[in-house]
Amino acid sequence: MTNRQVKSKVKGFRTKDGAGVSLVRVLSNQTVGEFDPILMLDSFDSTNPDDYTAGFPLHPHRGIETISYLSRGKMVHKDTLGNEDSITDGEVQWMNAGSGILHEEKVPAAERLLGVQLWLNLPKRDKFSKPYYHAIRANDIEEIEIDSGKIRLLAGEFEGHKGFRGEHLPLDYYDIHLEKDGEISLETEEDDSLMVFTLLGNITIEDELIEEKTAAKLTNGDRVTIKNAGDFAQVLFIRTRALNEPVAWAGPIVMNSEEELEEAFKDLREGRFIRDDLEFDN
Repeated sequence: MTNRQVKSKVKGFRTKDGAGVSLVRVLSNQTVGEFDPILMLDSFDSTNPDDYTAGFPLHPHRGIETISYLSRGKMVHKDTLGNEDSITDGEVQWMNAGSGILHEEKVPAAERLLGVQLWLNLPKRDKFSKPYYHAIRANDIEEIEIDSGKIRLLAGEFEGHKGFRGEHLPLDYYDIHLEKDGEISLETEEDDSLMVFTLLGNITIEDELIEEKTAAKLTNGDRVTIKNAGDFAQVLFIRTRALNEPVAWAGPIVMNSEEELEEAFKDLREGRFIRDDLEFDN
């Protein structure tokens, strides 16, 4: 059995996005090749509403899925499909932008905003798939007790337990809570694309320290052991399959070529971004 090790680490840095939301940017267009198919990862962690209540005004997406997880706080979503919804403590907002969608996110004041938004790339064959929105409620998320804490199954599967599954790439997404001296070993397929993100606290994998607000891409292998390196750790575990496809990324749109990007922005300028001319399989 081959234990996975840390291949690379990216520690987040403080920046602003949207209408002035202060956040920690971890993954970006500089990390696409290493973390394929996870494109972007932004983390929110603030007790000051002035950091985030400006929110994210109406903006377009094409070619990706956006997945927002709030451990604490609230987020209100509205889009051009007619969805208007909110998620709160412990819930997930999953949106397939597919062929094109415009949405906005408002972030009301809360005692603490703590969470993550990641962008999952869509395979070339699914870039023009049918857009959809889905909220994963707290009571739909199974909590599985382990010796040293718990796993919240945000999406995918864990040892026979099943959660929400998207329509395109496979994604197992766990929120792992480890108490002091806690550890967990997880079996994986040899060539799964696997990363962890330390939302709170520090951990070690094969004796390598991964500090808070750090994404770590792991080597191939069929097992990973995560150990808490402090009093408490909250770790997001993300397992999927690498696409190994070309990526052309500009702002909120991710395609496979510069020509496709040009087409997307032309559609946006000319009011054809929402592709009503496409036929989707039901």
